[in-house]
Amino acid sequence: MSTDHTPKIVGIVWGLLILNTLGSTGAKTIIPLPRSLIQMVTMGALVAAFALALAANLRLRIRASAFVFLLTLLLVPSVISSANLESGFGALFRCARLALFIGTLWLLSRWWDGSLTFVRYHIRMYFAVLGSVAVGLVISPGAALPGLYGGRLVGALWPLTPPQIGQYAAVIIGLTVLLVLGRRTDRTSAAVVIVPSLVLLALTHTRTATLGLLIGLALAISSLILTSAPARRFFAWAVLCAAVAAVGFASALQAWFLRGQSQENFTSLTGRAKVWHALLAAPRTTSEYLFGAGLGDKSFGGLPIDNSWLAVYNEQGMTGVALVAAIIIVLGGVALLRPPSLSRACAIFLISYCAIASYTEAGLGDASPYLLHLALAASLLAAPAAATPLSAPEVPRRRVPRWAQRSEVT
Repeated sequence: MSTDHTPKIVGIVWGLLILNTLGSTGAKTIIPLPRSLIQMVTMGALVAAFALALAANLRLRIRASAFVFLLTLLLVPSVISSANLESGFGALFRCARLALFIGTLWLLSRWWDGSLTFVRYHIRMYFAVLGSVAVGLVISPGAALPGLYGGRLVGALWPLTPPQIGQYAAVIIGLTVLLVLGRRTDRTSAAVVIVPSLVLLALTHTRTATLGLLIGLALAISSLILTSAPARRFFAWAVLCAAVAAVGFASALQAWFLRGQSQENFTSLTGRAKVWHALLAAPRTTSEYLFGAGLGDKSFGGLPIDNSWLAVYNEQGMTGVALVAAIIIVLGGVALLRPPSLSRACAIFLISYCAIASYTEAGLGDASPYLLHLALAASLLAAPAAATPLSAPEVPRRRVPRWAQRSEVT
């Protein structure tokens, strides 16, 4: 199925899924938005996405997808642990949200064909989100760079945290760079996306997003070096620029990377390690060890976990950890087995970024931008749908009289 046959409604559905995963907590906005209103908007976006996807795919045609199948299996430990109501009725609500999210992905899988259609949807929607961040920065710099976050950039119009903004910027920068190398977009259009996104990423001082961008791009471009001359030139220039920057701007880069933190605070990953140790040391029943305590807000003892693997372990147990690991391994394995291509490179970038970010960010076990990034990678790794050959209409045979047959013989 070619990208020309993808209905426009599919792009709307993808945008609504992104809106649903923006979250409802973050910095204080210029105009105070009640959390109930934000949750109504995000959940309404998910319900609308499912309804539109169902309307576009009334015959329920889906494609086999190991990624979505494993996500569906992840629902099992989520429901088992949430049914105990140890995390309250909110756990069941989050299970319903995850089920609706996965159901929408199943409906969209019909249009997953290895093309770059969903990459463009991804870039456009997240660029619009970053546009709202930039507008908030222009309108109220004080609200966009609050002292509460150490002067790091936040969303002043919609409550977005610095790690969220850094993640969105890093992902669309990486994808746009790969589109330029694959000659699927012109340099002017790419610069319009890349330059402001780099500025916003720098203002967030998000180390995880920056490392994910650099390492993910390095791996993705490496997969194109043997087949793409632009990729080889870009890689060479990138290495040269990195060497010059490391020598000439070492002190400035170190100051940006440390963000004014003490050595102790830096080595403990801004206090994350203390929460991780407490979570691992907490006693657990056999049921909690296998299936977790139920879907929650990715916190432990009132503090954010900020690690996807430990968050999954806390909420979905070792069963959930095994399923999430299987998702990463399957997607990575398929990417390695695919022949070199731009779609494969984009998928490698997304998988690498999510794997790196999983160490200091939560989200791989619930409806989140990280699952959308991996869903995009799955769509890029899907084999193109085989075109159904059009059978020629059967031409009726003309009956030749016997006298005519005898005359032809003679």
